[in-house]
Amino acid sequence: MRSEHRPITVRTARWFATHPWRAIVGWLLFVALCLGAGMAVGTNKGTFEDFWVGEAGRAEAMAARGGLTPAPEEQVLITAPDKDGRLDESAARAAAGEIRGRMASLPSVVRVADPVRADHGAALRVTVTLRGDKETAKDDVEGLLEQTEAVQRAHKDLRIEQTGSASISTAVNDKMGQDLQRTEAISLPVTFLILFVVFGAVLAAGIPVLLALTAFAGAVGLYGLASWVFPDAGGAAISVIFMLGMAVGVDYSLFYLKRAREERERSGGRLSHVAAVEVAAATSGRAVVDSGLAVVLALGGLYLVDDVIFSSIATGAILVTLVAVAGSLTVLPALLAMLGHRMDGRRTRRRQDGDRDGSSGKGGSGNKAWTALLGPVVRRPLAALLLGTAATAALALPALNMKLGTEGKETFPDSLVAVSTYDRLTAAYPSQGPAHLVVVRAEDPAALLRALADRTRGDGLFAQDRMPELTVAEDGRTAMLKVPVPYAQNSAEATRSLERLRTDLIPDTVSGAATGVEVAVSGEIAGGVDYAAHQEDRLPWVIVFVSLTTLAIMFAAFRSVVLAVLGVALNLATVMVSWGVLTLVFQGTWAEGVLGFESLGFVGSRTPLMVFAILVGLSTDYQIFVVSRIQESVRKGVPTRQAVVDGIAGSASVVTSAAVIMVSVFLSFLFIDRIEMKQIAVGLTVAVLFDAMVLRALVLPSALALLGNRSWWPARPAADEEPLADGPAPRPLPGAAT
Repeated sequence: MRSEHRPITVRTARWFATHPWRAIVGWLLFVALCLGAGMAVGTNKGTFEDFWVGEAGRAEAMAARGGLTPAPEEQVLITAPDKDGRLDESAARAAAGEIRGRMASLPSVVRVADPVRADHGAALRVTVTLRGDKETAKDDVEGLLEQTEAVQRAHKDLRIEQTGSASISTAVNDKMGQDLQRTEAISLPVTFLILFVVFGAVLAAGIPVLLALTAFAGAVGLYGLASWVFPDAGGAAISVIFMLGMAVGVDYSLFYLKRAREERERSGGRLSHVAAVEVAAATSGRAVVDSGLAVVLALGGLYLVDDVIFSSIATGAILVTLVAVAGSLTVLPALLAMLGHRMDGRRTRRRQDGDRDGSSGKGGSGNKAWTALLGPVVRRPLAALLLGTAATAALALPALNMKLGTEGKETFPDSLVAVSTYDRLTAAYPSQGPAHLVVVRAEDPAALLRALADRTRGDGLFAQDRMPELTVAEDGRTAMLKVPVPYAQNSAEATRSLERLRTDLIPDTVSGAATGVEVAVSGEIAGGVDYAAHQEDRLPWVIVFVSLTTLAIMFAAFRSVVLAVLGVALNLATVMVSWGVLTLVFQGTWAEGVLGFESLGFVGSRTPLMVFAILVGLSTDYQIFVVSRIQESVRKGVPTRQAVVDGIAGSASVVTSAAVIMVSVFLSFLFIDRIEMKQIAVGLTVAVLFDAMVLRALVLPSALALLGNRSWWPARPAADEEPLADGPAPRPLPGAAT
């Protein structure tokens, strides 16, 4: 085939393979420029307004316009050093006085309240009000924590600790960063070890890891630039960038490298490394482009959620995927061509020597095992399809009972001092827990809210140890009522208290009592409920968009409507299984000890969407690689049923290795002490394993065997396509009569 008719992946690979040093220097320069640009412009953090959703968001906007946004507060809790110990009140008040003096001297502090004694007398608290908003408080809180620690050192006979939104957020983010570093320390050597087992050569194992790391580095730099269009949501995207960067970066390199080595082995070492790279570019290179596009478009569906967290995650994940694809098509061919025999490994060289003297067997033991496994599947495809479908349905069924919720202060790990202190604070002072913020704009909003406050008296759904606080704006037309709730943010009682406000008390005392009244409820409880409802409302649109794009990608890759529809069905099956297992694991308590979490009784509202977008991309990724190998066999004139066995068995070792690597990366995120990350790790791990053991081994081959040549409708690859390479003559299926 003339060079101008070769696919662009082949022409690109050949140029970089024949100019390796330019490719390597260019790639390193590209990554350095990305990092430099990202550091130069910095990261644009999302503002408080970017997180407003639903009625809670409207209430926040009304409060902001009226100048009623609550100032950030920190609480210093003073108790006896032992849980059942008696508090020395005089010593506690002396410590509280020292706290007040130290805090009042800080420029970030607006006001320090008098100490408040708990009803049972076992605690004393000091409320510290900070300047600015929640974002500035995160920068200022470190100074307050230093003062609290200094007072604790001076009063060892007391327990003096600090909590609040800013201190909890800082502690959680710091812990997340430490856990992520540990995750990297675990996943990198494990990935290298798996690759070394696969390839038997240090260089061959190291290059995919290095490419994945450079893709991660380049994407982090580009993410800084992109954050000025899609603001960063508190660094949530960095974890996903690393997770997906390792997964796709290693996978794409693995598929490309493995194919080049296969071509060398098939030729008995006579094929040059540059020529092997060209063949790999025509097959695996094209599959990398198609699968990368699939991942990008699947993640692009997250923008439809219209949420700053999902937009930032989608941006980072898309960038790392694109950089990984670019590296696989440019610098990887250069490294393969330049390093040559150093990447072959002893086992490969022995097989090449065996090919030259005719002593080598046909295929490895792994291929033989998969061939033997697939034989019964394609001979009895209906039974295999029914078995695979039944397994899918059994695991997916629990997803129908999935309950969504949002993270709150009580869901963060108790190992953090700020979190455990918050639990003790709310136990001693129930009114210091979550609260509803009712914002009203009317002619006389204060009178309306006083009537509402009266209706909450004696109602067990609202805290009774402290009256609701009323604040009126300077113009007198906007007011806010803070109604404390003595229950955890995600509890059923807290949700019922919100429903009672919105559907009963407010219509009776506020919106129904006067005309022209604008009213909305915010607060931690309302924000969580509205956020979860927003995700549920957007989920169908994301599913439709991603499914349609997957349909288009699969059709573009194989020119087959049947394969496109089958691809969408397999993707949805993978996702439903993942959701079903998430429901089984995290809504119950049986797995708490195994995975190290405390069940919240729900799945995080962001988790299903995150898992869906990532899984559809990765599942399509695998399908493209596997079906591409099947299609190659069909192009050589092999009957579809036999091509299914040849294609799946021929790609089994590399796809299985890629799945093992992905699982190792995902499992490493179980070590992050945050339940949302554990949920994502479990969801992705289960899905990848299910895809490898059930969908690829039973459902896909049985469906293609049943469909036969109709699988390729309306295309006819055997007749219309030029063979990619010489192949063996068709042979009987495993176990068939000869």
